[in-house]
Amino acid sequence: MVNIHEPGPLEGRLEQWPVLAVSGALEVRLAETDIEVEAAQRLRYRVFYEEMSALPSPDMREARRDFDRFDEVCDHLLVIDRSLTDEDGQPAVVATYRLMRDVDASRAGGFYTSTEYDLSPMLTGMPDGSRLLELGRSCVLKAYRSKPATMQLLWRGVMVYVARFSIDLMFGCASFAGTDPKALALPLSYLYHFHRVPLEIHVRALPSLYVDMNLMPKEAIDPKEALRSLPPLLKGYVRAGAGIGDGAVIDRQFGTTDVFIYFPVSKIDARYRSRFGMSA
Repeated sequence: MVNIHEPGPLEGRLEQWPVLAVSGALEVRLAETDIEVEAAQRLRYRVFYEEMSALPSPDMREARRDFDRFDEVCDHLLVIDRSLTDEDGQPAVVATYRLMRDVDASRAGGFYTSTEYDLSPMLTGMPDGSRLLELGRSCVLKAYRSKPATMQLLWRGVMVYVARFSIDLMFGCASFAGTDPKALALPLSYLYHFHRVPLEIHVRALPSLYVDMNLMPKEAIDPKEALRSLPPLLKGYVRAGAGIGDGAVIDRQFGTTDVFIYFPVSKIDARYRSRFGMSA
């Protein structure tokens, strides 16, 4: 088990206690300045556009940053390696997650996920006063992906954020590399047959983008083999108790096949609650 410790209890506004957890030279906290947000965007560009096959806009290519209209209203969770510095002489950002609450989405004209999925059944079906959190733009610098502390710190940060803002539901898109659904028949069919959200939620890919995930019969699927075929982040979601929406979406810009993640906080597996210090 990675030794992760809390710097202290949170009181008042989260931004007054930016460091959420520490493990050796790594720490997780929220971005507080434009420079820190830009560092997260540069990491996203490096991972999505240089390492993977995403297609940047001319402005992104010139700035060497991944950005969109949602960034300015979101909170940006950062894992920082204090033993390294970046081009601005700041501690290096080695992992990031973009967090958007419902109050932030209202200022941005909606959630990013709404560009791929019809969220209206989910949003209208939530009890009054429910608090929602969209998770997105998760990425980790290649050299840090094999270090357990990196993802553990990211998730510890998310859970502290969830507790601070009394979040009821997390959701967003998770991605497979590649844009050929047939090549992803096993994992997509596994998610369809074994992890679909309840019918009453019925979050579905937009009609113009909908890709059927039912590509193999349930009896032809070896669940253990299928689980191993999932990307690490997506595997973590379903192991922790997340459900999957109806239909995949091909994201041509990012060169990925996306699925919808539905993750009520009340459904988080007890093992994950214990690992990240959440109360029952």
